[in-house]
Amino acid sequence: MKKITFIFIIILGYIANAQTGIIRGHVIDKQSEIPLAGATIELLNIEQKIGVITDMDGYFTLKKVPLGRQTIRVSFIGFESITLPNIVVTSGKDAVVNIALIESFDKLDEIIITSETNKVQAVNKLASVSARQFGVEEVTRFSGGRSDVGRLAANYAGVSSPDDSRNDIVIRGNSPVGLLWRLEGIPIPSPNHFSTAGTTGGPVSALNSNLLKNSDFITSAFPSEYGNAIGGVFDLGFRKGNIDDYEFTGQVGVFSGVEAMAEGPLGKNKGSFLVSGRYSLVSILGIGAGGTSATPNYYDISYNIDFGKSKLGNFSLFGIIGFSDIEFKGDDIDEDDLFAAEDENSIADSGFGVVGLKHQISIGSSSFLKTIVSRSFTSNEFKVDRFIDKNTPQERILKYTEIDNNESRFTFSTLFNSKLSSKSTLRTGILIENFKIEALQRDREKQPDTNEDGDPDLFTFLDINKNLNIIQPYVQAQFRLTEKLTLNTGVHSQYSTLNEQFVFEPRAGLSYKIGRNHRFSFGYGIHHQPVSLPLLFLNKEINGKLVQTNKDLDFVRSNHYVLGYDVRISKGWRGKVEVYYQDIDNAAVESFSSSYSSLTEGANFGFENDRVSLVNEGTGFNQGIELTLEKFFNKGYYGLLTTSLFESKYKGSDGIERNTPFNNEYVVNFLAGKEFAIGKAKKDMLFFDTKLTVSGGRYYTPVNLEASRQAGFEILQEDLAFSKQNDAYFRWDVKFGYKINSKSKKHSHQFYVDFQNVTNNENIFTRRYNRLTNKVDQVDQIGFFPDFGYRFQF
Repeated sequence: MKKITFIFIIILGYIANAQTGIIRGHVIDKQSEIPLAGATIELLNIEQKIGVITDMDGYFTLKKVPLGRQTIRVSFIGFESITLPNIVVTSGKDAVVNIALIESFDKLDEIIITSETNKVQAVNKLASVSARQFGVEEVTRFSGGRSDVGRLAANYAGVSSPDDSRNDIVIRGNSPVGLLWRLEGIPIPSPNHFSTAGTTGGPVSALNSNLLKNSDFITSAFPSEYGNAIGGVFDLGFRKGNIDDYEFTGQVGVFSGVEAMAEGPLGKNKGSFLVSGRYSLVSILGIGAGGTSATPNYYDISYNIDFGKSKLGNFSLFGIIGFSDIEFKGDDIDEDDLFAAEDENSIADSGFGVVGLKHQISIGSSSFLKTIVSRSFTSNEFKVDRFIDKNTPQERILKYTEIDNNESRFTFSTLFNSKLSSKSTLRTGILIENFKIEALQRDREKQPDTNEDGDPDLFTFLDINKNLNIIQPYVQAQFRLTEKLTLNTGVHSQYSTLNEQFVFEPRAGLSYKIGRNHRFSFGYGIHHQPVSLPLLFLNKEINGKLVQTNKDLDFVRSNHYVLGYDVRISKGWRGKVEVYYQDIDNAAVESFSSSYSSLTEGANFGFENDRVSLVNEGTGFNQGIELTLEKFFNKGYYGLLTTSLFESKYKGSDGIERNTPFNNEYVVNFLAGKEFAIGKAKKDMLFFDTKLTVSGGRYYTPVNLEASRQAGFEILQEDLAFSKQNDAYFRWDVKFGYKINSKSKKHSHQFYVDFQNVTNNENIFTRRYNRLTNKVDQVDQIGFFPDFGYRFQF
């Protein structure tokens, strides 16, 4: 009997232990990024207190943590302590947090100021305004998001993305090509499947959200270390793998595909590995998705290998590689297909990859040097064969379009960061990028028949093999002038070997706190970006020779002005208002009177290929006000309401002020979610999320129907450029799910169903000329679409 009782007690203890999880993490000084040994981590809101201290390298492991959302407090003598709420603890995977503490303004020995941290402040300590931190939990939680960081950003104030077919990010009326993507501190090409040269979006993200750590999204007046962009910055980072235990994840989703992920310790110096591979689920099932009946095929591999701390510093190897392809057969295409036509066979192939080696070493007790060397590439190939006189005895196939673009990039980045005192930090560095561009683009669209063979000529718009360098040195500093007033200031410079232009960009941000609940901020910065490469190298035929007439264009210049106010309404509630104005000049326009401007590019998959002999005489502006009301996850629910009221205008060489195609005028997002703990042990969770989006329609240029009928291809009324507006965009998404934590083993399950566009609202995709019917057709975006997913962690 005693033996049975003893076994029963062991089993109960085992089950009780299995019904807990682990929180582990790393604590550093935010200014110097030096690990803090001896910091205290306490688990709050439980009857029996649990606490640990960090080791010599700043790491900690908090065991036997109850399942569900938990809160910890992190403190260290002389530093402001912080409270981290909503850490999701499961039985299948350790919860990981990375914490940066800031030294108290006056070095306090006993009194510790406590502040509640949340996603309001950026990871980058030198970002004063228009910056927000986000985490993987948000990417996967929000309904309608498809586990895509681009679609996540569309929920924030100042961002417009009313296009179900692509994840382009329109920030405050800027073209998506004005966005800078960064990974682990270096610029990268568009991290999307089926992307095209010069664009920054795509139908499916190649970024695996399961590998991301908390990262930054910046929409204006960004700090001095960011350059070569005028719209915004996505500054992403990969998390480290588990340094204590091996963990595995299996996952399946309609858009994210079938995934397998593994992570665990590596070596004896707290190294780790993290690797994941995904493959298209719709390809396995052989079905169409995303607005087409054709089957998209795509796969990607992501990894982050950290070799741990050594005498030579810390080395890590990171990267992504992804490929995608799709084949459109005209006989199988519907007339309302978003991407293809009934009288064409077309094939699209694309690739994307980046591999980087990062090294970081501490210098003294308050400085570090970080250096990254990387290689990246992006490629896209698109071929079109058109049926001539289809369904007649004279039917034939004509090679119509041939595009083959390849860009490789070698990047070297180094920065030195020094904490001069508790009140000042200095950061300086340089970024050098070498681009090798090989591009071929031949097309018959809108071409004459000069050889009189009965077909439009196959004209070569691009045929280049170029090398160019962009060099970006910068210096920036943070000065905590008083306990309430902080100044971030610096200078960024940029030089291109293509046009031998050098620019100088001052930046400044000011933050002023009034008590614990109010903060005012101001930001200013000059930003430059080259005209998109597909425009720079366009050919023009002069005296029988092909000449690149755009390659000497100067950088487009943008001045950003931002004024913000943050208020902590009550515990867990936050409000924010930002007012901004962006003045743009040096945009590329045509040398004769025209409505065209390079500021209108980026609204489609490609760029206009007949805009040659451009000059830097275009202007534009974006202005608006943004409102955010946010309830951070607390007591089982959250809410987010964002409103953006704005206008985006430009002038071509004709001097007429017009709407840009990105001028939606208003965007309203409402998100909310609730979790319900169920079961006797309250270890499992039902969850519900919903999202409602209302946006003004995009402006477009009407088709000249009579001229199009005579020409046989679409001709727009360019004198009425972007004078018509689509109907308002409306979409409602609803997501349900269930999380199961194992009673006896270290594993967990999660199921969800995401009903996208539940009202089946007919949002307009485009109005385009149909050469087969000689009419202007309205093509709608994706209607009601159910997404689903399953995740198994062990």
